[in-house]
Amino acid sequence: MLGSTYGTFTSDPRRARAVACGGLPAATVHGRAATPGDLDVSGRPLYADVPDLDRFFRPESVAVIGASDAEGRPHTGITRQLVAWSCRVGARLHPVHPSRPAVFGIPCVRSVAELPGPVDVAVVLVRDPLPVVEELAEAKARFAVVFAAGFAETGAAGAAAQDRLTAAVGRSGLRLLGPNTNLNAFEEFREDLQGPAIALITQSGHQGRPVFTLQELGIRLSHWAPTGNEADLETADFLSYFAEQPEVGAIAAYVEGLKDGRAFLLAADRAARRGVPVVAVKVGRTETGARTAASHTGKLTGADTVVDAAMRQFGVIRVDGLDELQDTAALLARARPPRADGVAVYSISGGTGAHFADLATAAGLRLPTLPETRQTELHQWIPHDLNVSNPIDNGGHPVGDWRGRKIIDAILADPAIGVLICPITGPFPPMSDKLAEDLVAAAETTDKLICVVWGSPVGTEDAYRTTLLGSSRVATFRTFANCVTAVRAYVDHHRFTAAYRSPFDEAPRTASPSYRKAEALMRPGRRLSEHAAKQLLRAYGIRVPREQLVTSAAAAVRAAGQVGYPVVMKASGARIAHKTELGLVRIGLTSASQVRDAYRDLTDIARYEDIDLDGVLVCQMVERGVEMVVGVSQDPLFGPTVTVGLGGVLVEVLHDTSVRVPPFGEDQARAMLDELRGRALLDGVRGAPPSDLDALVEVVLRVQRMALELEGRLAELDINPLMVLGRGQGAVALDALVRCG
Repeated sequence: MLGSTYGTFTSDPRRARAVACGGLPAATVHGRAATPGDLDVSGRPLYADVPDLDRFFRPESVAVIGASDAEGRPHTGITRQLVAWSCRVGARLHPVHPSRPAVFGIPCVRSVAELPGPVDVAVVLVRDPLPVVEELAEAKARFAVVFAAGFAETGAAGAAAQDRLTAAVGRSGLRLLGPNTNLNAFEEFREDLQGPAIALITQSGHQGRPVFTLQELGIRLSHWAPTGNEADLETADFLSYFAEQPEVGAIAAYVEGLKDGRAFLLAADRAARRGVPVVAVKVGRTETGARTAASHTGKLTGADTVVDAAMRQFGVIRVDGLDELQDTAALLARARPPRADGVAVYSISGGTGAHFADLATAAGLRLPTLPETRQTELHQWIPHDLNVSNPIDNGGHPVGDWRGRKIIDAILADPAIGVLICPITGPFPPMSDKLAEDLVAAAETTDKLICVVWGSPVGTEDAYRTTLLGSSRVATFRTFANCVTAVRAYVDHHRFTAAYRSPFDEAPRTASPSYRKAEALMRPGRRLSEHAAKQLLRAYGIRVPREQLVTSAAAAVRAAGQVGYPVVMKASGARIAHKTELGLVRIGLTSASQVRDAYRDLTDIARYEDIDLDGVLVCQMVERGVEMVVGVSQDPLFGPTVTVGLGGVLVEVLHDTSVRVPPFGEDQARAMLDELRGRALLDGVRGAPPSDLDALVEVVLRVQRMALELEGRLAELDINPLMVLGRGQGAVALDALVRCG
């Protein structure tokens, strides 16, 4: 991580990488794994607690409050399913009903108070769950499940009712699933399937059905958590718990809104530390989707760009469709880590191979050209007029005999190839049948990933239903797009986890010496003048131009001589947000007379616009760099966020920015730059020298430290432009806007 002795400026990466947390002294670096109870500099946890959910999924006793066996009543079907589930998990079931002696032949008790012993899971079927939850708390029940709707998803009155429910749960020590949840946690999972399983989290139960039905294709599921409105237990709780279960190979989630952004990131961090892939559909990419999600679960959806960045930062694989969710989760759950990141595309048809290769390359997958020796080997079995460099076209006939398996084995033997993808656009027996058999047989003898795209819209063919789906080693897809998405996620996930270092382990736990200086500059609820904002930047070791604040024309002339011509002059005041638009900036001044005239003009405009000034800034003029913007804003879900992008007067037009949620390290700061469309400008274009990337990264990390230490006090920071000079020359904050919280 970049930095140096705090309060100075360096762009020497050898010195900088010895220091963590955005340019702080080495003494402040913790560099140890976060443990329960650890807090960061703003008092937030650095470690995800894992709730003890074993007794929820494997209870010894279950109570059903409002149980029924009367035909035609909605609670009867629920009770019947709970009776069957209790039987499967080996739990004693206690129906609770005020007037029925028995339900489905099981003796009833009239109230919660009459339950014969401790209850692990209590399922509440009554319309008003609050009194029952309070009774369950008295009875020391461990978990309650509330199906009732009419809470936060319905508006203000429902939200108030949910708040009362949450408060009751908080007082009790009871953990609650719901309200507005369903029976998905009590589904019957197939127990005859082997291998790593998918654990499923959904806020809308119906949206998990495609993943649940993967069992019919031979893919194991272990858990399903339908979180509903998340009055208590939330997505993050189940994410942390599932990441610790040895049978879970991947976690699939359908998320409408996050209850607590920080808790979600801590849970995702736990999964990343353990190498457990998390695949998520997160609705709310559009304004319409966000409104719908909020009305369904009563949660804040959050700015989607921040959600997207936060998920990517912690290795959560975000997909858009339920079909992508099921295919990507299934692949990641079952596939072994790649031996190499190269992808080989092998097909019966040259057109099919070329088409798939285009899609794969556009998605960022690497299709290495096979070496000449390997191509010569393949041409023993494939006609010489066909391309075998990658993609590999066999022409069709070789797959129908002994040559087919030889070709597959030769491709898999290449050390640069980690994934073999064979798109079969439609059944073409007997060749397609033999090809499927050879691929399945080869998959049993290799530790490399073999993927097949079975393109037939029918899907009843024996080669597909029996041969391909009968293999636990071949990943079978129905569309090119889903295959590309899943393989890209597979390669990215393993690359990410191999290099993952938890940013929470490096997060600052104590304030820096500069915090006190910065705190003294803050003005609650007000905007700082440019002069005060730059003092704040100086406190955190961010370089600003040589400048002086003056209150007379004569002082301006003296300041210009000391700063050095040419100079820039700017009005400075807390109420000035956009000086250029108001004509309150003069650049390129080269003489005393120009400085005097500029001072008079700036103060006249300020009086005309009724703007209070704290003075006029006489600044060093800095040219010949790339204008960037670095800023801090507050997200309602995640708290402070840091943004970097192309800056200057067109920043709001270009919208070329990248976002991260603190804490993050140097690797993520550099990744932010790589995400910019205008990244090439920093490398030097049209004869311009390369920019000082190390200095830019250091500024980003120092701004991050500022955001963490001043959380709650710093509502907004905008360094624009940050002039990034040539390599080794640093970066200079030419202007800054600060709004205090």
